[in-house]
Amino acid sequence: MTASDTAPDETGETGPPPARFAFDRRTWKEIAHLLLNLPAGLIAFVYVVTVVSVGAGLGVTVVGLPLLAAGLVGARGIGRMERARARALLGVRVDEPSPPGASDGGSGALAWVWQRLKDPVAWRAVLHGFVRLPWAVLTFAVTLVGLVVLWPVLPFLVRAMANADRAMVRGLLSPSDELERRIAALESRRGVVVDTAAADLRRIERDLHDGAQARLVTLAMGLGLAKEKLAEDPEAAARMVDEAHGEVKIALQELRDLARGIHPAVLTDRGLDAALSAVASRCTVPVTVTTDLDERPAPAIEGIAYFTVSELLQNVSKHARATRASVDVWRAGDRLLIQVMDDGKGGARLDGGTGMAGLAERLGAVDGLFALDSPAGGPTTVTAELPWRARTTA
Repeated sequence: MTASDTAPDETGETGPPPARFAFDRRTWKEIAHLLLNLPAGLIAFVYVVTVVSVGAGLGVTVVGLPLLAAGLVGARGIGRMERARARALLGVRVDEPSPPGASDGGSGALAWVWQRLKDPVAWRAVLHGFVRLPWAVLTFAVTLVGLVVLWPVLPFLVRAMANADRAMVRGLLSPSDELERRIAALESRRGVVVDTAAADLRRIERDLHDGAQARLVTLAMGLGLAKEKLAEDPEAAARMVDEAHGEVKIALQELRDLARGIHPAVLTDRGLDAALSAVASRCTVPVTVTTDLDERPAPAIEGIAYFTVSELLQNVSKHARATRASVDVWRAGDRLLIQVMDDGKGGARLDGGTGMAGLAERLGAVDGLFALDSPAGGPTTVTAELPWRARTTA
């Protein structure tokens, strides 16, 4: 059973609606659907029979398989229209299947043909179009006759036939399984991960160019001048060396800050408890950190948790006008949970320009969750949830 089998229909009911003696709005929509079964079923039947027969007949030639692949793309389109018709007239909410993914065999025309030929969604749409014609003829005839001579019992007949149509749509035109739905979601999130990684690389490049790199260039020039003055003006050379020493300290601090922004050493060496305490110490308001972890999660999950808390506490410092904040981290089954609270002014939103939407996207890309509760006047509570993924050792 899939989620769509028990999803509520347009009236909020779950499962097939019961038959009842009433010509209400739903019944008239079901009648319209059953009357449209014949033209829709006839078009789909002719299409799939033509596609399969021509594709199979020409399969031994160069054009046979490409034609069949193109025909399967069209079958997917017919399935999409049938789902839309069922959604509009029968109230059936069926998720759209994920598009055919990139072929494991590479790119190019042959890979495209092979990917379409092995598409289970398209083949189920072909099967749906093939078996629908006899049923379409029956439902059209019964509904048409019922409108004339079977008026008293027509609502019962219509509801029974419409429920059969609902089952057929769910069985043949819904996504294959939960895995396919997850693949579709992960494909949409993959772009977020790529964009985030590119933005991080640009930030690191900018910080190196504008910070430590520029300071080191200045340092090299200063030491060169000091070397030239060493013989003729030792005191000036000493002052320049002293200034250069100060520049070295600043450059080292900038490099440490940059390294902390990539992956802090304290996180690698001592884990989330120590790393989050270090982040909290840099916040402009007092922060209480509580962690309850019996072991460490995977390094990637630790990194995401660290930077999530770091960015949230930066928001507290910059925007919250809070007097105190707290960070709680604990494990619940196979999930890592994080909760950051502050007593500030509240009113934070995912689209408020404070990076909340970016955090939600980053967590979603690794199958995580992000929840924001920030009423006007506060307090603000952010709850993040990540997969645990046990830590591996070499």
